Amino acid sequence: MSNEGTLDDLYLEWLYENFVGATSNKNPNTSYWELAKQLYTMPFTWVIQKDSHRAEDGKALRDEFINARDIQDVEIEFMQFDCNVLEMLIGLAVRASFEDGQEPGDWFWIFIRHLDLQSFNDRIYNQIVREEVDAIVRRLLDREYDKNGVGGLFPLEHATQDQTQVELWYQLQAFMLEHFEDAS
Repeated sequence: MSNEGTLDDLYLEWLYENFVGATSNKNPNTSYWELAKQLYTMPFTWVIQKDSHRAEDGKALRDEFINARDIQDVEIEFMQFDCNVLEMLIGLAVRASFEDGQEPGDWFWIFIRHLDLQSFNDRIYNQIVREEVDAIVRRLLDREYDKNGVGGLFPLEHATQDQTQVELWYQLQAFMLEHFEDAS
């Protein structure tokens, strides 16, 4: 999805405001606007076929945005662009939230911490950070993290399968079972 055009800008701001952090936050130590923008420009690709469902979850956020903002006459291209990494992470966070009752924003930040992106606030964002974020996201998308999920979205202490071969939905389920089993 391109960042050209007002609808695209409004959508990114809506995603950030509702799931990442308040856009009115001007403190560069606690703002992650640059990280969000970068994740928004990165296409979500997958190597496990059923992870295409995560792309559909991410793209479904566009409908929610259009309805929330009561936007009329949306160009079809806006709805048909491929899912980006920010949308996929938020879409998966919404699914995780539905499963356990935590807020989607809480899950989004769990994912960011698991990817070790939490230190990349606006105060330190520069070209070196951008390249590091690219490498981290590429590792996630190419499934080049550890077999127990470390370096991916769902690190497990007691993995029974190679997590690089498991679709994200089942990685989430295994993570929830391992970490939230006693919560019910």
